[in-house]
Amino acid sequence: MKVWAVSNQKGGVGKTTTVVSLAGLLSSWGFRTLVVDLDPHGSLTSYFKMNPDEIELSVYNLFHDTGQKKTDINPKAYIKKTEFDGLSILPASTAIATLDRQVAALGGMGLVVSNALKKVSKDYDYVIIDSPPMLGILMINALAACQHIIIPSLSEHLALKGLERMIHTVKMVFKSRKNQPEFTIVPTMFDKRTKAARDSLILLKQTYPGNIWNSVIPIDTKVRDASIKGMPVPLYAPKAKSVDAYTALLELLLQESTQVDKKMAVS
Repeated sequence: MKVWAVSNQKGGVGKTTTVVSLAGLLSSWGFRTLVVDLDPHGSLTSYFKMNPDEIELSVYNLFHDTGQKKTDINPKAYIKKTEFDGLSILPASTAIATLDRQVAALGGMGLVVSNALKKVSKDYDYVIIDSPPMLGILMINALAACQHIIIPSLSEHLALKGLERMIHTVKMVFKSRKNQPEFTIVPTMFDKRTKAARDSLILLKQTYPGNIWNSVIPIDTKVRDASIKGMPVPLYAPKAKSVDAYTALLELLLQESTQVDKKMAVS
């Protein structure tokens, strides 16, 4: 089972859209796919027509039950199927916003998601985590659980500053980890008509030449339309230009994942 985290310490960069689009493609290609919502805003949960204010079992309960030292925790109890074949979700409730304040009392919570996913590793081929836009116990869990980090970033000045913070966080969290996960920067909502976007993209490539994806996710009104319907864009509008872009990105990620497996086998 492969685990990817979609993360950035700036909101509004297309994290949830990236999670949903990649997951929609993976499930449509026959891969058993799980998405995990670790964002207190619950955007991913809401996308699939679940109410974060009313949901009974969620990521919050997983953390709470783990903190209470319950020994019979079964992650499957917190996971829900979506209406799309092969695609399930571990949803968020708004209560997860309180977790950082509870960490001291609950103790040792940095590997909750990682340990839970190990228990369902035979049930899914791919897991994609939607991370919160701030450093805390939820982001640490997302990063600790994944083998690859996908960092969506807008091509604009303020987004580049947020990207700097995210890269710093990744290096800090994995400073002592032997096998550090790779990270891929994905330019999102790119508008080639604006000079500012083109200039920012050039700067991104100059600053992170070894980690930036060589293409972009373009602005696409089909993304908004699909979210209103609660459908992954690849299933709602398969011929949309953003779907072509996410397909190319996914093919690259799958290729890189295979290469990592080969390196690990050799070592």
